[in-house]
Amino acid sequence: VQLQASGGGLVQAGGSLRLSCAASGRDFTNSAMGWSRQAPGKEREFVAVIKRRGGSEYYADSVKGRFTISRDISKNMVYLQMDSLKPEDTAVYYCAADQVLHKIVVMTPEFWGQGTEVTVSS
Repeated sequence: VQLQASGGGLVQAGGSLRLSCAASGRDFTNSAMGWSRQAPGKEREFVAVIKRRGGSEYYADSVKGRFTISRDISKNMVYLQMDSLKPEDTAVYYCAADQVLHKIVVMTPEFWGQGTEVTVSS
């Protein structure tokens, strides 16, 4: 099983980035999928999660209204559209998958991907 994140980079404050996560090795149709992040010197924190088969989404207060999570079930992909980026969004972003949505929120998912780095300059 592999979760391959991509799309990170350097962007100016106010800009946008779209992260992608490709899931392989099993069928994730019945899994919730989500994103967390870890800033330098800080603990990893929850960012966003989307229910199995799409539908309801949940966000950390710090990104609500700026970030949008979506998924393409047919392609086993999950995305994170990040708009109005701030320097405090600088972090390594990780995708995650679990059949239990809450486990992604509390950051104990069954599967973690490797991270993709996002740097927002002021």
